[in-house]
Amino acid sequence: MKTSLFTVLIGSFLLTACSSGNVTVDDSLQHYFDSAGVKGSFSLFDNGHGHFTIYNLSRYRDSLYQPGATFDILMSLIAIQTGVVKDDTSFLTPALTLGKAFHATDDSSRLGFRVLAARIGKDTLKKWIDSLQYGNKYMGADTTAFWTNNYLKINADEQLGLLKKLYFDQLPFFQRTQEIVRRMMPAESNSSYRLTYKVAQGTKDDGHSIGWVMGWVEENKHPYFFVVNLESVDPNKDLGTAGLAIAKSILQQQGFFQGKK
Repeated sequence: MKTSLFTVLIGSFLLTACSSGNVTVDDSLQHYFDSAGVKGSFSLFDNGHGHFTIYNLSRYRDSLYQPGATFDILMSLIAIQTGVVKDDTSFLTPALTLGKAFHATDDSSRLGFRVLAARIGKDTLKKWIDSLQYGNKYMGADTTAFWTNNYLKINADEQLGLLKKLYFDQLPFFQRTQEIVRRMMPAESNSSYRLTYKVAQGTKDDGHSIGWVMGWVEENKHPYFFVVNLESVDPNKDLGTAGLAIAKSILQQQGFFQGKK
């Protein structure tokens, strides 16, 4: 059950064409990345019209990177589905619930998910990764942190597809399971919009920092899904903060946050 969205909806003709009626390749968005001192890609999918807006198409479609903490989404789904934990209030360590670990970005939260991976077990994790055809499906020998050690890798299109399926209860998990994971995701909202997202940061084999900001924005009950992938030569750069600022700036440029979409 491949979660890639772009290749399913668009087709192979885009290997030779940059845009079509339902794809806008907008390279003007590069200045947001340049201003932040990073390189990367951005994608926005308007579900109601089946339309993509993409910056850096080749990176979005063809380049794979470690999922880092975005893998928390899939691991939480697996853990709840299989009964390893009941819900987001279940404790992973004596002081850390699944919900708190999902939101946190410090070392204690990473420890929580390593504990959770051990509880789920390699065989079960592998079964679900293979079933979903998640990224390159490679776990390596390290079963407690393979999603942060550049073994398991995924592209931005697959991340977008996973988000869309999660939102619409289209993943092969119980509806309850998907609802719990959706409500765990950090969100900002007011009367005009609701922004839901997950951030991650890691280190590539070449020492560069890699980051993700992915989620959806809802206005007037219409969802739009987005993924920011970004990279920096500075291993200490906070790509979560930078990526979220890029996402918000681009979405604002696209007319979001005013309740008019």
